[in-house]
Amino acid sequence: MAIAEIIAEIDAEIERLEQARKLLSNRRKLQIGNLVDKKSAGHKKRTLSAEARARIAQAQRKRWAKQKKDKQ
Repeated sequence: MAIAEIIAEIDAEIERLEQARKLLSNRRKLQIGNLVDKKSAGHKKRTLSAEARARIAQAQRKRWAKQKKDKQ
């Protein structure tokens, strides 16, 4: 096999690898884009009422008090 043929085969292999890399990187971009779209699509921001926030805050204060009491 002549050196020119070897170089031509190497160049062809490099071209195939570059095409495969391009396809894979494009697919990854599409997958990442789809993940972002899925996260935000159709989901509304959940809100808590003032009552619910107050109950959660009170429960947390209770947990902190218990934890403080157990340390003493």
